[in-house]
Amino acid sequence: MSMEDAGAAVSAGLVAGALERPTGRAGEHQATCSDCGAEAPGRFCAECGQPTHVHRTLLHLGEELLHGVMHFDARIWRTLPLLAFNPGRLTREWVQGARTRYVSPLALFLFTIFVTFFILSFVRMPEPVISLAGQRAAAEAALDDAAAEAEQARQRLVALESGTAPEPGALAEARADLQAATAERDERVADLERLTAATGPEVRADGLAPGGWQAGLKDWAAGVYKSDDAGPTAKKMAKKLQNPDLAVYKLQQTLYKFAFLLVPLSIPFMAILFLHRRRVSLYDHGVFVLYSLTFMAMLGLVIWGLFMINGWLGGAAWLLSSFVVPAHIFAQLKGAYSLSWFSALWRFVFLILFCNIVLGLFLWAVIWLGLGV
Repeated sequence: MSMEDAGAAVSAGLVAGALERPTGRAGEHQATCSDCGAEAPGRFCAECGQPTHVHRTLLHLGEELLHGVMHFDARIWRTLPLLAFNPGRLTREWVQGARTRYVSPLALFLFTIFVTFFILSFVRMPEPVISLAGQRAAAEAALDDAAAEAEQARQRLVALESGTAPEPGALAEARADLQAATAERDERVADLERLTAATGPEVRADGLAPGGWQAGLKDWAAGVYKSDDAGPTAKKMAKKLQNPDLAVYKLQQTLYKFAFLLVPLSIPFMAILFLHRRRVSLYDHGVFVLYSLTFMAMLGLVIWGLFMINGWLGGAAWLLSSFVVPAHIFAQLKGAYSLSWFSALWRFVFLILFCNIVLGLFLWAVIWLGLGV
């Protein structure tokens, strides 16, 4: 199993583990648990926890599905306002055990990451509509093929004319083939002349548009790959980057599959801020990190949506986010751990520094895993 497959498997396992079973009453009530056989007068078996309402029809399956969706919706409308405006209270209440009213931090995080990268999968990097340099390269190849066919048709005609007693109609057919091949060649010549006039002297043999991001990345990677000063790891990475579109696609897929790495990378840094507080556990830090990352991802989706609506509106939202993000982190830090203003402030300063370190480690891991270095 490759690292990419392992990341996909871990992500799938986290999603499956985060899904919460519906608590509806679809189906008939069973006085005895159908799983362990114990008496179960209530909605759930006291021994194994299985629901006592078991469905056996497609209609009941649909009812349970709808209930699961509505149950999730009821909790998410209690969770999202707190996540946006009072994240400290949300984190503190979940850690202290008030969990039936809110969506779990892991489920919400995984759902948000899925939606984010599902939307981003439809976003394409800016490219030229059609590269004139690429059209010229294709026209040159087509001209070579047309010229070869015209030469073959001429040789067949010469062979027939120099031979003795050609078959009836063979000369006429050969002359028609030569005329058609010549016309095709002349048409390809005209296309090449038109494209040459349009592109000018600066033409890339690989068909990439001069000045585009793909061309710049490929040229930089080629320079690193040919450099004598670059190490073997840098050369291997540069070789992968010489196919820019494929490299960006792999990085995007790796970013999605290994997004969960942000959590284990962040928890140790959170623990450093609370070394002297024995009552604060790593679980508390995990909940803090999951809710914080979920808010950041949702904020990014909102900003992207505003950019799609209006560029100026999206730019204003992006500028505003530079104030919203630190304010949200500070509010969550102060409220989740019940800190004083001074304790929250000095931890906030170090937390911002740690966030940049974690982001750098995560991006390096994505590049390392995505490009197969």
